[in-house]
Amino acid sequence: MKKVIVVGVLGVIVAALAAYYFYSDENMPAASGGRGPAIVEVTLPDHFTPGAMAGKTLYDKNCVSCHGTNAAGQDGVAPPLIHKIYEPGHHGDGAFFRAVAQGVRAHHWPFGNMPAIEGLNQTEVALIIRYVREIQQASGIR
Repeated sequence: MKKVIVVGVLGVIVAALAAYYFYSDENMPAASGGRGPAIVEVTLPDHFTPGAMAGKTLYDKNCVSCHGTNAAGQDGVAPPLIHKIYEPGHHGDGAFFRAVAQGVRAHHWPFGNMPAIEGLNQTEVALIIRYVREIQQASGIR
């Protein structure tokens, strides 16, 4: 009986340490990018509109850890949003609103499912979309 309790306690300790390691700040993606190298090269516009600048701030706070700096994606983490798959004619703005609100089941990329992103309102999501669309346009995605 004592061996079972000791093994159980050790299992809980190991699980707690693993969770701490995985979720600690030093192992989470950095605010300026993340864990994997960029998947695509992006071209930034000469200047962003004020709405896109506000969207960049929100993107950097809520999206960069997965989708990478300037939405270039991260190898092994998440897809680039600066890609023809996400052009307005294929993934309109509504797809971005739904992805943030409901998450997305993996369908174009082998990265797994995207969880819903909490804490963003419709106006903030629209600003993020504006930021992404301006980079797409500068990168030749229309």
